[in-house]
Amino acid sequence: MLRYFIILIASLSLTACVDRTITETVPSAVNVGTPLTVFASTTRAREADGSYGFQRGETLQFLETRVSIPPNHTPGTLKFSYANPNPQKEFVLAGITELDGPKGLREHLHGQDDVTIFVHGYNSTQMETIFRAAQLSHDIGLPGQILVYSWPSRATGYGYAYDLDSMLYARDGLEQTIRELKSMGVKRVILVAHSMGGALSMEMMRQAELQDPGWANRNLEGVILISPDLDVDLFRSQMERIDTPPDPFVVMVSQKDKILNISARLRGTAEGERLGNISSIDSLAEFPISVIDTTAFNSDAESSHFVAATSPALLAILSSVRRVSNTFGPERPGIDVLAPPNERNPDGATEIVLTETGEAEVTTP
Repeated sequence: MLRYFIILIASLSLTACVDRTITETVPSAVNVGTPLTVFASTTRAREADGSYGFQRGETLQFLETRVSIPPNHTPGTLKFSYANPNPQKEFVLAGITELDGPKGLREHLHGQDDVTIFVHGYNSTQMETIFRAAQLSHDIGLPGQILVYSWPSRATGYGYAYDLDSMLYARDGLEQTIRELKSMGVKRVILVAHSMGGALSMEMMRQAELQDPGWANRNLEGVILISPDLDVDLFRSQMERIDTPPDPFVVMVSQKDKILNISARLRGTAEGERLGNISSIDSLAEFPISVIDTTAFNSDAESSHFVAATSPALLAILSSVRRVSNTFGPERPGIDVLAPPNERNPDGATEIVLTETGEAEVTTP
């Protein structure tokens, strides 16, 4: 078991000599690359130097950031530097503004119908999360305005236990973020979560449903869990508490996800399976969800744990789907077009296996 723990740390740690909490701001970068606004709500505490690190904050903070995407950006790549960034070749932070709470966010989102919330996973800093959200938005075309929910990750390979506690600590902040957006008049909120962020999202929905059955369906236009680091039995218990799941409800998996294989074995699961690398949807058959198998794209992805963001071939398909979805109206998330409602199992789970040729093989248990 110790061997697996060592492998996990080695797989997820970045170089120890880099201070990942520091990101240089270069305002002139917007004149070089493609500018993109990314908002953030965070339960990280603000440090004395103005940064948001791993400490847990008592209140929810809101930020507006400006990101410059390099002119020759290749889909699936995320290049940036913590010091002396090069806007010609790298994602660069061009500006960051602390907003006056929900009121400040309301002023910036006035008239915005769609907001996509991106929830990061384990071992992530706030700026890394903002850059990743910008990359996903640029490469796929996520609906509406992008907002990241930044919870207090320790952002180290050895911080897994701390992150588990922080993930649970951050449930209220995510629920509050969604409630604030809906109170501002945002019509459609789409939740996109990666890895441990999927566990956070499920816990948040479960607690909201216990207080107010039907809450998730009324407040979320769609949910997309990417490589969720979540026990399958736990996911089942969470889904059983959600009165009517949002539609679409998508789980993106890869059977070659090495990180989830290690995560499962650390927990004593002999089969080495988490929700994000399941090999069969039989155990999920009764839930109205779509499970998208992206295993075929693992070979060209920079990360087997984030194929949806790092496989150029898969990103090209998802981007194309987003463009096609515009003909169905702005109210449907593009991912839904992979398996339109008339092709999905109306009474339970649908499996969608994506092939390297871009075909979607739809099956039901």
